[in-house]
Amino acid sequence: MAPCSSSFSSLIFAVSAIFFALSFSSVHSLTCKSQKLPDKKAFSNCTDLSSLGATLHYSYNATNNSLSIAYVATPAKSGGWVSWAINPTGLGMLGAQAIIAFKSNDTVVAKTYNLTSYKAITESKLSFDVWDLSAVESDGAITILASVKVPGKPDKLNQVWQVGSSVTDGRPDKHEFAPANLNAKSTLSVSTSTTAAENTTTGSEKNDGVSATNNRFGLGFYAGLLILLASCVDF
Repeated sequence: MAPCSSSFSSLIFAVSAIFFALSFSSVHSLTCKSQKLPDKKAFSNCTDLSSLGATLHYSYNATNNSLSIAYVATPAKSGGWVSWAINPTGLGMLGAQAIIAFKSNDTVVAKTYNLTSYKAITESKLSFDVWDLSAVESDGAITILASVKVPGKPDKLNQVWQVGSSVTDGRPDKHEFAPANLNAKSTLSVSTSTTAAENTTTGSEKNDGVSATNNRFGLGFYAGLLILLASCVDF
């Protein structure tokens, strides 16, 4: 059998590279599902947020209109901070009701900030109730745990998240203004057990099924590719 042409071999290589990239993306999108939360806490939903490598686990309680969350992110630099917020008035930082966590005297603390100005970040109460607030660090990542009273009864909340590189005298310094930072915002559906947010996973059975299907398809694809390549080589 004659060897394959160089152009055909290049095509096979390109298709293989694309499939590998898609497979990696599919696995990466399940980051939140594989995370181990403090005290083995469990939530109804989890989502890999669209920037900064952050994830959000959450459960909505319709009885008291509250949202319990575990937000996980890595500070931009060691000694930096992470933040998750709800903005009742818009989709952005100004007006956001934020929880910011950082290390203080070797202890991770979580504090609340009503971001009414771009000039300074000052600790203050939020416009809605917050309870069970805490933060822990593991392998460089910080997890914020909290329950918040959802403002009104909206189908969706405006959420904003962020990471920063430093804290000065107990105050978080400004974050970078790179595209990943500026795009750290989205809407989050809270009125149902599922969500329209990015890369959402709800329930292990559904995701395990998708993962298993992808794995079977991937093995079949590569087996076929190897057979095709072998048929193109003279021994």
